[in-house]
Amino acid sequence: MNEILHSPSFLGTKGNFATDITLVMMIAIALLFTYGRYLAVVKKDYETHRWVQTIGAVLNALMVGWMMILPFRDFIVRDLYAPQLPIFYAITWLHAATGLCALLFGLFVTLRGNGLMIAPLRFKKYKPYMRLAYTLYMAATLLGIVVYVVWFVINPYSLSYS
Repeated sequence: MNEILHSPSFLGTKGNFATDITLVMMIAIALLFTYGRYLAVVKKDYETHRWVQTIGAVLNALMVGWMMILPFRDFIVRDLYAPQLPIFYAITWLHAATGLCALLFGLFVTLRGNGLMIAPLRFKKYKPYMRLAYTLYMAATLLGIVVYVVWFVINPYSLSYS
């Protein structure tokens, strides 16, 4: 499995298969969230909306845990491949902060939407919470695309997990 993940980029960048899969999966998850939003806003199909959003939140959490924490630790916190362009660090920190807020708040809304939240943290009006969670997820996704471009398209330094 490690050999596949570290094989060359199928998008033709300086990244590898893992970075490309992460980008494609996160865009797919953003599209899944958008479809879930459509189900609620346009179709008024709240039960299917709840399932779609729950699947999206779980997939997002899995992708963050599997494909984002280690690169952040190694390339940003430990700075194993210094020096990098200042934009490399700035955009990555911004994405990480936005993504962490989206992940935690999105999971909170998902737990509440599935009736799994403790009583003091339950809320009645879903709309503002769901809109905020969706906005945070979309902002994190857009910043993630920018991170991919900065890291693997415009970055003059090579990053790899050889």
